[in-house]
Amino acid sequence: MRKGKKELLVVGDRVLVEPEDGEDRTEVGLLLPPGAMEKEAVQTGRVVAMGPGTPLPPPNESDPEPWRSPSQQARYLPMQVGIGDFAVFFRKAAIEISFEGGKYLVVPQSAILVLVREPQVPDTLPDEI
Repeated sequence: MRKGKKELLVVGDRVLVEPEDGEDRTEVGLLLPPGAMEKEAVQTGRVVAMGPGTPLPPPNESDPEPWRSPSQQARYLPMQVGIGDFAVFFRKAAIEISFEGGKYLVVPQSAILVLVREPQVPDTLPDEI
């Protein structure tokens, strides 16, 4: 994620979430104190950046020329989460950070319970209808 001249890189299987403000009123209109939402076990927010995924070990190849330097790129297990997804995750697993005046949460992918994804709208119409 880039803000101004700085760039925030998320590593591994972690996700950067912009937390959603909790409701400050109940369904019947009672005003909740600020500490009431901190007791909830889950939290929600919008995914703004993510790491490359879980690193995988190099394949076990029997190279006939072992003196050759390895020229393989790092391999990662892809993540299920995508940028723009709405995530519900365990509050205790999240780490709060500040970046360029904004507050964000760093959440491991394993702490995410569910994702809500908006349907993708195609850029163009099909040729035949």
